[in-house]
Amino acid sequence: MIKTVAIQGVKGSFHHIVSQEFFNSDVEAIECLTFDRVVDALIHEECDAAIMALENSIAGSIIPNYALLDHYNLHMVGEHYIDIQHNLMVLPGQTIQDVREVYSHPMALLQCKEFFKTYPHIKLVEDKDTAEVAKRINEGQLKGIGAIASIMAADIFELDILAHSIQTIKHNETRFAIVKRTNSEVPENEINKASIKFETDHKRGSLATILNVMSDCKLNLTKIQSMPIIETPWKYSFFVDVTFATYMDFKKAKSVIEIMGHNLKVLGEYKNGKL
Repeated sequence: MIKTVAIQGVKGSFHHIVSQEFFNSDVEAIECLTFDRVVDALIHEECDAAIMALENSIAGSIIPNYALLDHYNLHMVGEHYIDIQHNLMVLPGQTIQDVREVYSHPMALLQCKEFFKTYPHIKLVEDKDTAEVAKRINEGQLKGIGAIASIMAADIFELDILAHSIQTIKHNETRFAIVKRTNSEVPENEINKASIKFETDHKRGSLATILNVMSDCKLNLTKIQSMPIIETPWKYSFFVDVTFATYMDFKKAKSVIEIMGHNLKVLGEYKNGKL
């Protein structure tokens, strides 16, 4: 049973929201300001599981997190998607004309920059985390400072929301991985998605051949991400997500890819979170 989960950020962050939705409100969130610290907490058994953002529908893949999963041989045991809604919040009793500076994560600032063109008097400042800024405003009772964060963060840190859903693209989803130290405990008959990593020969058609194998085995390719192999310049590994109707289809494809590719690694076998 999961009792503790490492999250990037503080309570009220989007990782915290995932922990509440995927598990339940009884799970204890261990706050970590960096993903390196999240992984450190997991591998040193300070928590039962960890939550890591992997990709955003606007910004794309968070490649360093794929590298962390791979380097430390961690296992994805689930995934969860949430709709990211950014909100501008301040201490109670202030108007948007009182706001001089807004601090938030660089990605949040980027996703909301169109909104702030209407308010040229506001300076945008990059910070480590969305909800952590909200916490800092509350603890320091900082007037004239705004945060971009979730509604949960506003509730936890007793801030007023001046503007809801200020992101430029209104439908903005992020995919999060639920990560553990050991492989999935999900029964085979319930597994319908997998994340794998492999390498190919550096010659024409090598990748296409493996992708054809996936198609022939009735796998649906939902994502492919290349990453340089640091020790071998101009050679790449591929991180791939596939869905399937039966686990046997994936098992068959896996056995063929082991022969045709190199260094196949299964990063996770789990239930598809996007249904």
